[in-house]
Amino acid sequence: MGWIKRNLFFVIGGVVTLGLLGAGGYYIYSDWSRNSTAADKLDEIYGTLKSLQEQKPSPGNDKIDNTQVAKDQQLQLRSWIDSAGKFFQPIPSIPPDGVTSEAFAGELRRTVDTLQHEADSAGVTLPPKYDFSFSAQRQLVKFADGSLAPLAMQLGEVKTIAEIIFSARVNALDGIQRERVSLDDAAGPQGDYIDDHSITNNLAVITPYVVTFRCFTPELASVISDFAISSNTFLVKAINVQPAGAATVAPGDMNAGVPGGLSPGMMPGRYPGEPGMMPAPAMTAQPVTGKGGLQTVLKEQLLRVSLEVELIKLLPKS
Repeated sequence: MGWIKRNLFFVIGGVVTLGLLGAGGYYIYSDWSRNSTAADKLDEIYGTLKSLQEQKPSPGNDKIDNTQVAKDQQLQLRSWIDSAGKFFQPIPSIPPDGVTSEAFAGELRRTVDTLQHEADSAGVTLPPKYDFSFSAQRQLVKFADGSLAPLAMQLGEVKTIAEIIFSARVNALDGIQRERVSLDDAAGPQGDYIDDHSITNNLAVITPYVVTFRCFTPELASVISDFAISSNTFLVKAINVQPAGAATVAPGDMNAGVPGGLSPGMMPGRYPGEPGMMPAPAMTAQPVTGKGGLQTVLKEQLLRVSLEVELIKLLPKS
């Protein structure tokens, strides 16, 4: 004790020094532990970056920024979607909203009369008193339950198809056939309908129609072109071309009648396994006797054309 009293300041200094050494050791250990954790995290980040760099495609480097390229391509894709949307415009129903029996009956008569006048103005011959596949509904004022909405939709679609045919100025429209959507359709003429039905998938509703008309090859080309550039998505699924005086083929049997499954007036596709979809040139040899002048080699004749057309209607976005 005497030594401690004589060296009190030394003892106090030693205790303080030991305390400081302990605190310094703890501080060093804490920093070492924190540095070790940070180093492990840095190694993990470096490993992730290395794996990303080795991927194909990679995020890029100082010369190529693949992330920005991906963003630019996303903008291009959205721009393409917006520009392509003009070809997927829905056809408005007739009448458009709040369909009642009285409203539909009145619009049906007005639409049929309008189409008959448009055909007359375009020089297109129609069957006598033709109702554009709505013979069963033309004289009705009350319609089967649940049928008004699909009938109004079909009326708008049939009007659009007929106007495409009229705009090409074909010689005659023999008929437009649609699927049955109403109990009233059971009483209609068989020639107004086809046995196919609409198909619904995850993206759209695909509705079939068959259009039969008579024309020459320039008008046929115009019809197909008008369907292709329409703002409504029409797909020509099949085409049957015959001389106008030839026997007709049922709409559902367009590949019957000749070896190999090709209809008269059809030519094989260009590649093996491709369905015959190319109309044969409607020409007949007409040799001319006599001397002088040019000889007539080919002479065009009137065609009877049946088109199987599908209308693609996109489903509403969920």
